[in-house]
Order: sequence, then C-alpha cells, then structure tokens
Amino acid sequence: MSSALTDLFPLPIVQAPMAGGVSVPHLAAAVSEAGGLGFLAAGYKTADGMYQEIKQLRGITTRPFGVNLFMPQPEYADRAAVEVYASQLAGEAAWYETELGEPDSGRDDGYDAKLAVLHDNPVPVVSFHFGIPAQDVLESLARAGTLTLVTATTAEEALAVERAGAAAVIVQGVEAGGHQGTHRDNPETDGTGIGLLSLIAQVRQTVRIPVVAAGGIMRGSQIAAVLAAGANAAQLGTAFLATPESGAHAVHKQALTNPLFVRTELTRAFSGRPARGLVNRFLREHGPYAPAAYPEVHHLTSPLRKAAAKAGDAQGMALWAGQGHKMAREMPAAQLVEVLSAELAAATTALSTFPEAGAGGTGR
Repeated sequence: MSSALTDLFPLPIVQAPMAGGVSVPHLAAAVSEAGGLGFLAAGYKTADGMYQEIKQLRGITTRPFGVNLFMPQPEYADRAAVEVYASQLAGEAAWYETELGEPDSGRDDGYDAKLAVLHDNPVPVVSFHFGIPAQDVLESLARAGTLTLVTATTAEEALAVERAGAAAVIVQGVEAGGHQGTHRDNPETDGTGIGLLSLIAQVRQTVRIPVVAAGGIMRGSQIAAVLAAGANAAQLGTAFLATPESGAHAVHKQALTNPLFVRTELTRAFSGRPARGLVNRFLREHGPYAPAAYPEVHHLTSPLRKAAAKAGDAQGMALWAGQGHKMAREMPAAQLVEVLSAELAAATTALSTFPEAGAGGTGR
C-alpha cells in the first residue's frame, strides 16, 4: 500500500474541506503547520476565488495542503417538484424579506475551470465529492505531482474509486456532517447509510488503496479506533468548525453545543441532496417535502440561508454538523491538533497494553 499520502503529513489528521466559507486559508494553514493536512473547499466558489485562496494559503504556510472539488451533477431533477418546493418556500422569502434564488444557476460548479487552474498551479492533494472524475483527469493530476482522493459511502463506490486510479479513498460514514458524498443521488437509498466502522471494514476487504476515514470523529480515541479498523488517517470536519480560524458563522459555532439543538438529521431541505445538520425549524418544516434536486434546491434556498445568517437566526440556517457535534471544543486549530494527537497517543498506548483475550482466565 502506497504511503505517498501519509508521508505528506506526520499526524494522521485531515481537516475536512467544508464548503460555504468554513475551510478558509488560515484554518488550513493552522492544521498543516501543526502536523495534519489542511484543506480548502472550492465548492460554491469561482475558479478565480479558489485560486486566490490557494495563493493566500501558500503565503502563510509551506506545508502540504489539499483542495476539494465538487463533481458536476447529472440533470435529472423533477422540474415540477422544484417549482412546488419553491411555492412552499414563498413564506420564508417573505419572512426574511428576500427573493428565492434561481434554481438554474449552474450545475457544474465551475469544474472545468477549476481543474485548469489546478493543472497550471498544482497543489499537493486534490479530493473530489459527489462522484468520480474521469480517469484521464486523475492521470493528468498525478503527472502534475498531485495526489487524488475521492469520497465513497459504500464498498462498491470505493472499488470504483480504486479502479478509476485515485491515490486514496475517503470513506464517509453516515455520521458525517454536511453532504453525503454518494456517487449517485438515489432517493430510494435515503436513510440507508452505513456507520463508519462497519464501512471501513467493508472497504478494507474490497480495496488496497489507502483509506481516510470520515464521519463523526471528534476525539483522538476515535482516531485510534478508525486506525485500528484499517484506516490510514482520519478526516475531521465538525471538530474544526468550532475553532476561531474557521470561517463558520458565529451562530453556527455556538449552535454546536447549544442545548437547544439536541440532534442531527440527514435532510434535503437546504440543497436537495442528503446532508446532515442540526435539527432546526427550517429542517423540520421543509425537510419532509424537499425534492431530490441538487443543485437546484441549493440555489433556490441560498438567499434564504444568507438572510437568516445576516439576521443571526439559527432556525433558518443550514447548521451542518456531524453526530458528535456536542463534543466540539472551542480552541485554536493548532491546539486542537495537539490535543487530538495526545489523545491518540494515549488511546494507542492503552490498546497496546490491554491484556490479550483469555489471559489469566479459566479457559472456560
């Protein structure tokens, strides 16, 4: 198994790329400088916006980092269902005194333009969400010296990632906050996601490429658990969302540990694709009726989410968070990496000194 990926960073800690302005250059730099792998999120940005963030990041660290891209989405949304959902959201638009967004604002997220930038200005790592790039894309990035990772949510998807030629697979359990990186958005599979430890075991029996485990990881002991299960590194998102370097809205950060938000849920309410967030009013009222239509619903609700954030109204925001959100810790990102590393070391030592099964027993 290639160690090219893990040789880039001394600690098996990857900061998840969180789109929407969360994974900013200062967060990625702090994580990389502390020994992990920081990531920028190019999703919902222009190609130039991505390039400017890469330049900014390179100005504050010389350590390796990654950039995440969203794959273009096939056009199969039910237009009538999107129109019905828009009519259901009319009251929200009136409440926040804004207009609904235009559903047909683009499906490819500037994918080709971003790839062109990354070919001309190679970065150490590029990861992909919502599908697998064409084999020639992965090969051309590899020739440029870039390691490629692709998210998978099943063993079958992981096998497809390996066959396409990616350097590693990000195995995303159902516990993960934000969007599930399924390769096909099939409403019939809603609610059938696999827990991370079970998924790692299934993937490990299926592929030989390195595995980065993602989903609900908030403590070093959990990193030890996924490494013991067969992962090569752990990717954490919600854990870094609460750090001061994170670009998340202050209301979002506070909501992670606010007793008012007791649980998370997978919903299509904000984007039309399954994503895990804190259960708030918007999710409860609109989640049951949101169609499978990404990115149409994302574009549609974008002004609503921005207006709610501007008003400081957590009940109308997309509060993406993993199942471990209550364990979020408000500390600088570098300190968090240090604490996670110490917890990992302690858990690893405890595992290595645990008595072997049956030792000292009666044998019955």
